[in-house]
Amino acid sequence: MDESYRRLFLRFLRFGLLAWGGPVAQIGMIRRELVEQEKWITKERFNRVLGVYQLLPGPEAHELCVYFGMLAKGRIGGFLAGLGFMLPGFFLMFALSWFYVAYGIDSPLFAGLFYGMQAAVPALIIRATHRIGEHALIDRWLWVIAAIAGVGHLLSVHFFITLSFAGLAYVFAKRRQYLLLSFVFLAFLGAVIFYLTRMKGIQVSPELLGLSQEPPSQAQLFFSGLRSGLLTFGGAYTAIPFLRDDAVGRAWMTDAQFLDGLAISGILPAPLIIFSTFVGYFGGGPLGALAMTAGIFLPAFSFGLFFHRPLEKVVESPALHALLVGVTAAVVGVIVATAWDLALVLAAGVPSLAWGGVIFAASLATLYLWKVRTNVFFVVLGAGVLGWLVFGVG
Repeated sequence: MDESYRRLFLRFLRFGLLAWGGPVAQIGMIRRELVEQEKWITKERFNRVLGVYQLLPGPEAHELCVYFGMLAKGRIGGFLAGLGFMLPGFFLMFALSWFYVAYGIDSPLFAGLFYGMQAAVPALIIRATHRIGEHALIDRWLWVIAAIAGVGHLLSVHFFITLSFAGLAYVFAKRRQYLLLSFVFLAFLGAVIFYLTRMKGIQVSPELLGLSQEPPSQAQLFFSGLRSGLLTFGGAYTAIPFLRDDAVGRAWMTDAQFLDGLAISGILPAPLIIFSTFVGYFGGGPLGALAMTAGIFLPAFSFGLFFHRPLEKVVESPALHALLVGVTAAVVGVIVATAWDLALVLAAGVPSLAWGGVIFAASLATLYLWKVRTNVFFVVLGAGVLGWLVFGVG
């Protein structure tokens, strides 16, 4: 492959401009041009590479761009390819974040549009979770882990406790080490009881919990994005609960604004994880948007640029594979619980619950029945138009 740095960057910038329709469409576009047409690597090798990134956190399509850039021009090429792929979505989300914060949605037109788009968001999450769950929940142990994780999230148990339990529990379940599995379960139960009784009962200063009303620093926003980027197992939708914990839990934005950011990201040519730019803008303005975006995309760049070859070997380890699969199952349960929370927020805020339910049901049905690559884009856009007609006119 004879690619200059400039040509490589422009090639992946074009991929970014055409990145409509979510990860399946984005990966299909990359596979079609670079594997099937130009034969940069064999189909078998592509499948192995994709398998590695599907097990690791981060948006797979972006990680594949970094990987192919590395093949063409080394680490500089990998950086340019990843940058080119993410820039169109970043600039669009940055501009829309500025407009949203500067002008708001007080007019009936914008308010109705966003009410409709908000109603579609739980449908997007449910459909994505179903798709992730089909591949992640492959036995009864994983279903149990997902259910426990979902209940734990609804009880406000810290995600670190839940994910640690999930990974270890599945490792021991796969090895049929039921004594150790019982110990892990009892330890998890004890940690949950301690967390809910002692931690919830202690009066801790808001500053210690990070819940002060003071604006977050750029460093806080960067590390919030980095943490979420390291926990996006199975797709960008898995970052939703972790970013929401920070963004809404620390009062950077409201749940309604968080829903708006998710809705906007659904109509942009970018990985859905670009909604982190919107969250960062609310937390710290333009510099906050840059800091959070850099944090959340750093793992996606780093895996391809520095760790791809070791990771190809490491993910073949049965113990690590089981650990990651258990964590992914727990994240599925956490996403379901988060979708329930967001649905309750939506139900409380939408002007008409009946019409909100109609838009939600129509969005969900369309996502299941209309199986085209750009269905997310058209569902969000269509829900916005319905919201404008129902809530914003008159």
